[in-house]
Amino acid sequence: MDSPSKRRKKNDGSSKPVRRLDFFFAKQNAKAAAATDKAPRATVESDRPQVVDPSNLTDEEYARRLQEEWNKEVRDAPRVAEQPAKEQEPDNSDELYRDLSPSAKSKASNTEAKIESRSSPATGSIPTIASAAPQSKSNTLSLQSTAAEEDTITANIPFDQSPLEFETSKYIPDLQKHWTADGGHATYALLTRCFILINSTTSRIKIVDTLVNLLRTIIESDPESLLPAVWLATNSISPPYIDLELGLGGSAISKALQKVCGLDRAGLRTLNNKYGDAGDVAFEAKKRQSFTLRKPKPLTIKSVFESLVKIANSKGNGSVEMKQRIVERLIQDARGAEESRYVVRTLVQHLRIGAVKTTMLIALSRAFLLSKPPNAGFETRNPKDLAKLKKEDLVEIYSRNEEIVKACFARRPNYNDLIPALLEIGVGEELLLRCGLAMHIPLRPMLGSITRDLGEMLTKLQGRDFSCEYKYDGQRAQVHCDDKGKVTIFSRHLEVMTDKYPDLVALVPKIRGEGVSSFILEGEVVAVDRTSGELKTFQTLANRARKDVFIGAVTIDVCLFAFDLMYLNGEELLSRPFRERRDMLRSLFVEIPHHFTWVKSLDATSADTETVSAFFKSALDLKCEGIMVKVLDNLPNPDLLDELNEDGTPSLPPTPKKKKPTKPKSKKLASADADLEDSTTEPKRSGRRKALLSTYEPDKRLDSWLKVKKDYSTTSETLDLIPIAAFHGSGRKAAWWSPILLAIRNESTGTLDAVTKCMSGFTDAFYKANRAKYDPDDPESTTVLFGGKPSYVNYNGGAGTPAVWFEPNEVWEVAFADLTLSPTYTAAIGLVSDERGLSTRFPRFLRVREDKGIDEATEAEELAVLYRKQESKVVKKDDGEGGDVEEGEGMGD
Repeated sequence: MDSPSKRRKKNDGSSKPVRRLDFFFAKQNAKAAAATDKAPRATVESDRPQVVDPSNLTDEEYARRLQEEWNKEVRDAPRVAEQPAKEQEPDNSDELYRDLSPSAKSKASNTEAKIESRSSPATGSIPTIASAAPQSKSNTLSLQSTAAEEDTITANIPFDQSPLEFETSKYIPDLQKHWTADGGHATYALLTRCFILINSTTSRIKIVDTLVNLLRTIIESDPESLLPAVWLATNSISPPYIDLELGLGGSAISKALQKVCGLDRAGLRTLNNKYGDAGDVAFEAKKRQSFTLRKPKPLTIKSVFESLVKIANSKGNGSVEMKQRIVERLIQDARGAEESRYVVRTLVQHLRIGAVKTTMLIALSRAFLLSKPPNAGFETRNPKDLAKLKKEDLVEIYSRNEEIVKACFARRPNYNDLIPALLEIGVGEELLLRCGLAMHIPLRPMLGSITRDLGEMLTKLQGRDFSCEYKYDGQRAQVHCDDKGKVTIFSRHLEVMTDKYPDLVALVPKIRGEGVSSFILEGEVVAVDRTSGELKTFQTLANRARKDVFIGAVTIDVCLFAFDLMYLNGEELLSRPFRERRDMLRSLFVEIPHHFTWVKSLDATSADTETVSAFFKSALDLKCEGIMVKVLDNLPNPDLLDELNEDGTPSLPPTPKKKKPTKPKSKKLASADADLEDSTTEPKRSGRRKALLSTYEPDKRLDSWLKVKKDYSTTSETLDLIPIAAFHGSGRKAAWWSPILLAIRNESTGTLDAVTKCMSGFTDAFYKANRAKYDPDDPESTTVLFGGKPSYVNYNGGAGTPAVWFEPNEVWEVAFADLTLSPTYTAAIGLVSDERGLSTRFPRFLRVREDKGIDEATEAEELAVLYRKQESKVVKKDDGEGGDVEEGEGMGD
């Protein structure tokens, strides 16, 4: 029977005969047979070597048989002299030859030379044997298990313990001793161990604890590996504003798996159809590769990260081949199936462990609270002392550190800046100075909360002065300009858009007024008619080229409508009230009509109902999306914030009390743990307490900024949902996907939670295009998951099993009548009910949100907030209408 690699080699079109292992070991077989013939007749039959037809054996079986014969030859051979104890001790880590007589060693060396001269690394049909060991040691050719020298130290570390119980000192000495043989750096096996534990739980607390203990171990044992470990665990190699993409296609992974694991194309396709996920395919392929003649070199965390950077930086002629070699080496050197799984998932940028950005920042803040690098000068807390504290005191300590780390990352979202500072000074006020705003490094934008209508907005801001601004239908932009006139423009996703808007780059230095040298401002880039100033739609702006745009080739004119100023002449303005920031923006910059101006605004209070309503209508008449409403000033007495917030939003009681479960059960563990995590770090409560501050809060969605859009002002809400699966249509729609299963994102668990099925609002043309886009009959499709429901999707199947699962890659805007509690869907389960999730009644597709990524889809907490608002209105109605809501639950499904 031919091995997979031989079968592949036969299919390469070559007419050359394929030589089996028996060809290369023919001389050894002949001598063994001759020795058998010369043996005395009195030899017991069972001791006589069995002559076996090599053609009936696989290469692996044949190699095993040769190994047994050579071992017997060595045992029977007389010893010439006694070796010193040190030389007799076998070394199985690197050597391929053991205790052979000179003649046997010569045979093995000749065999090695023949194999190396006959085999080609490109075909991968016969692995190349390593060079012989020094003459002082006697060794023999032996098979190496792909799981040989298993790292039992790493494999048994209980990273999922509570950080207050986990003792790094128990494991670090053994780990460092083990790493010494591999260059002294933390091995990738350590990261893999963490990934396995995280992937085996849906508990938010367990995920954070596991990451904390991993980070603590690396901080104390190998600080140099911390930064690469954080990048790898967050499934990226650089921040969004640095153009460093792997640029690997699926074919590179497929070719590497075929070559390294000895698979042919049909075998790989079978695995892919069965498992779908590239990492799971690599796991199965590596698991079947039981033995190799070359012992893999252990991967380290640093080496894996550096390999990814090399792949991303490979450009020009020969880059494809270079990337392919690096990918093959990574898969080849992965020890065991689990390492292969996560190496491949990293290569395809889909790690799927649920460790989102917020989780990593929380883990870092706690890790540096408990651990520090050797010889570091900052103070840490003793875990045993923290374990004795009351829960409230521990929460306060955790929260303080978390807020500092999150604030630093929001101002400078780059681990390359954050991690070195943490290693040097730990978590403290100085960290905020080290990681403050900087020119040409984007800060994460502040976000606004959604309101149902003008009435709700006026209720929220009762008693406060606020500004209403047109919400233009354009692209949000963060503009940086330094004192030398260099301009950088970033999107709301922190991606560089400078090349897309060369006309703005030329314009921005001219808008600086007297005394302005450097600044960071925010605005909306809108397509306009340069002559009349008429606003155009976002679709018009989207038709503009995205890169390598020359000013002379610009056909779609734009205007920058500025609305906020965050940095001026080297000074941060984030802590200043919005009224002050806005006044500086309008007084220190020069307006250029139809090129640069400020958003149109109206200052008002909750008593100015008619004026605000007329302003809202005028915004819609000018093709704006609606209005943004922003608090102008801070309250003079911060102690009144909580009271005012309660009065302003009576339908939103503090969530931690409402969602505190007694004892979580089975599938409820994920949401229950997420709730406990929220009560531990208290981000929601802290956010609500500061909701009506007029400061600029990067990366936060607060009630001090409110969105009132035309879509929200109607009787039907809209949600931004992610299509994750579909069912076969019936009747006229039999050839299409209908209905479509939609999901929200759960930021606390990193999962996608099914919320509803939609079959309304689609045109026939959309149905056809959607069926072609998600085509399971195309084996090369990158939009369809062939392995069934992915692990990161929460859906209990109560509404049927989908015929196809989608790779999540787009966001749909969906309108609906109202929200209902549902036993079928898991969306926001645990946030409003411990037993049921939320679903929608009468969902209707509106459009594909091309301006949004899946990380901007509706989040579980947002859905829960909308449901509570809805319920607060239902309470005012009679009981009969309340019953009607419950009746509609099945219709929503």
